[in-house]
Amino acid sequence: MKKIYILAGWIFLATITGCNDDLLESTPYGQVTSQQYWRNGDDVVAATNAIYAPLLNEDGFAHTEYTFDNASDDMNRAGDHSDETALEMFTFDASNSHILATWSTKYEVISRANAVLINAPKVDMDETLRNRSMGEAYFLRGFIYWRLSLIYGEVPILTEEDALGQNYNKPKATLAEVRAQAESDFLKAASLLPVSYDASESGRATQGAANGFLAKLYVYQENWPKAIEASAKVIGNAAYKLADRYDENFALVTENNPEILFSLQYETGWTTDNSPTFYHTPQAFGGWGFHEPIEDLVKEFEKGDPRRSYSIYSPGDTVTRGSLGNTIFKADMTRVTGYAFKKYTDFTDAGDMSQSLNAPFLRSSDVYLLAAEAKIRSGQSGDTELNAVRRRAGLPAKTAAKMADIMHERRVELAGENERHQDLMRWDKAGLIDIAAHYRIARGPYKPARNFVKPKHYYYPLPQREVDLSNGVLKQNSNY
Repeated sequence: MKKIYILAGWIFLATITGCNDDLLESTPYGQVTSQQYWRNGDDVVAATNAIYAPLLNEDGFAHTEYTFDNASDDMNRAGDHSDETALEMFTFDASNSHILATWSTKYEVISRANAVLINAPKVDMDETLRNRSMGEAYFLRGFIYWRLSLIYGEVPILTEEDALGQNYNKPKATLAEVRAQAESDFLKAASLLPVSYDASESGRATQGAANGFLAKLYVYQENWPKAIEASAKVIGNAAYKLADRYDENFALVTENNPEILFSLQYETGWTTDNSPTFYHTPQAFGGWGFHEPIEDLVKEFEKGDPRRSYSIYSPGDTVTRGSLGNTIFKADMTRVTGYAFKKYTDFTDAGDMSQSLNAPFLRSSDVYLLAAEAKIRSGQSGDTELNAVRRRAGLPAKTAAKMADIMHERRVELAGENERHQDLMRWDKAGLIDIAAHYRIARGPYKPARNFVKPKHYYYPLPQREVDLSNGVLKQNSNY
């Protein structure tokens, strides 16, 4: 069951406060008067619900985030948007529309989170509900700073104090400072959030989500003891156990199972039409088919690995479409590569593409693999965590697993889930691979050799529009 709460909250908050696309002209949500809002616990919950809403639109995480992973060796940008070609081919510049759109959307989330953190402590309300709401606000702000640190590296940090002082035109913080802010927010979230919810509140942030992202952050920082500690809080808690079957994570009836630590919650008629389902589902089935796997990814799966058929439609596969019965998948049903991501597609009883399928952004299996990596890279055995993921897939266990095993497992377990390009870049920084050489390899007609320039392409440029509007305060990233 899925609680439908996000859209209603967004409309209410937007109505009383306004909404602006530009960071430098952000509405000071924290200063809305108590006569207008922040009267009781219901207002705090509605405002908290509103923080989630920008994540759901195409410029948040429904589409634009996946365009950055088109740069990986997994996918082809199969759509007709020219700016996506530039992102995949590493020919983009600071005027790229996706680079601007996702910046604006992410700072909107931060603005809304700051409003809750400013005002929730002042409201006469149930203390448990206050803590939960503030925990969600900390988590979502931390999540955004984490994503900003991956995409842009150095960005401005806006907190409650900045909102109260209307101090929005700020210089960039260092990468270390941005990630320290994300860490602080995740730690506060973990201390305030519940372990889980009943079905009526599915989709809200939990302790598991906060600790899972902390584990990921610490792995990127190569802080192995903290990564292992944070991941153990997920792996050791039965509330976040792996689903019995891999495909339960990508089916409507089981999409909010315990393995799903954080996902975007969609519901037909209530949330945006521009969900990941639209962008990944082939046009033949009612989608737009903008992100397509390439054959190189398909070949990465081991023989007998069921995750291939659960993740990817290949020519000859049987597609079950409700009352429409079975359809044989054909290569010409796609725009370009002949393959499609099955994990983002499900169907209604009438056989139509469902708009209600969620999009996972963190699963317990990811945390298992992060724990295995942290242990291997710190001289320990990661076999237990790695083999838990492989055992679920029905594959033989690994003994004395190496980083090559982790690299393979993350690629197939998380195929199409917006992790591959970032994984490759962090492994390159650690000297485990040479990403420039890796991307110079031509992988068939739909993934030609490309020129990744180090260190320029580790991060994207700041949107040039934001740099220009700052009147010299915001400095462009180096190399752009």
